[in-house]
Amino acid sequence: MMVKSTGTTAIFALLIILLFLPNSYSFNILRDFAIKVPESDVDLLEFPLNLEFLEAEFFLYGSLGYGLDKVAPNLTKGGPPPIGGKFANLDHFTRDIILQFALQEVGHLRAIQSTVKGFPRPLLDISATSFAKVIDSALGRKLNPPFDPYSNSLNYLLASYLVPYVGLTGYVGANPKLRGSASKRLVAGLLGVESGQDAVIRALLYEHALERVEPYGITVAEFTDQISKLRDKLGRDGVKDEGLVVPPVRGAEGKISGNVLAGDKNSLAFDRTPEQILRIVYGSGNEHIPGGFYPKGANGRIARSHLHNA
Repeated sequence: MMVKSTGTTAIFALLIILLFLPNSYSFNILRDFAIKVPESDVDLLEFPLNLEFLEAEFFLYGSLGYGLDKVAPNLTKGGPPPIGGKFANLDHFTRDIILQFALQEVGHLRAIQSTVKGFPRPLLDISATSFAKVIDSALGRKLNPPFDPYSNSLNYLLASYLVPYVGLTGYVGANPKLRGSASKRLVAGLLGVESGQDAVIRALLYEHALERVEPYGITVAEFTDQISKLRDKLGRDGVKDEGLVVPPVRGAEGKISGNVLAGDKNSLAFDRTPEQILRIVYGSGNEHIPGGFYPKGANGRIARSHLHNA
């Protein structure tokens, strides 16, 4: 005699119960059953909240001058307000785009928190000083005056180059590890928009690739190349990042130096693990040592486990 699997038995029992319930109740139970997230997926879905909080706050402050505490305080879950966010000196076109990004990030936070419990917003440092440290580290010297992402549109776009790309590589890395269909659907939706944001930022910067960023005399392309090299160095897992201009052999099909979209030899998106992402956003190259945009570390079981084991 064949023994039914646990999953099959559960589905059969559920269908029997639904036969005796009103249609409205039946629909709700079926919906909840269908979107149930496997326990193994929860941490992988919660971890990206750290990056989504960072993006939401940076884009909200840059475009509006205030953040989640005013726009959607319920999504912060009581986490501390960010440090150093400012209203950026943006031209109208750039401000419009950044505001679109900001509101998209609010939606991302809501989508994730509607699927898994989530956690409070971590302490974020989005001050000009925080970004200046990253840029100095990328270029290997202290800029004078210090780099200020909020001072003009070009600087803000260069600072934005730091953010969505890291998140999208995390979604690419998480996707094959997910088991649930609802989990995969959520990550695919998030990845689609995050990669779109990164593409817009890169395209806007690519238009000015050979322009020199004042008063430093360094081209936009050089900025992006050095930032990408820094992220690879901190991530400690080979080349998973590329600037706007590369040697032709590293371009699409090994035939072009323009690199408006980063990808591997087959132009597929690079992937990163949560540990590699923490090494980058902490600026320490070590998932056990917080800093950078996360002075007290990121939140969630994955991130906190590395801090507890430090």
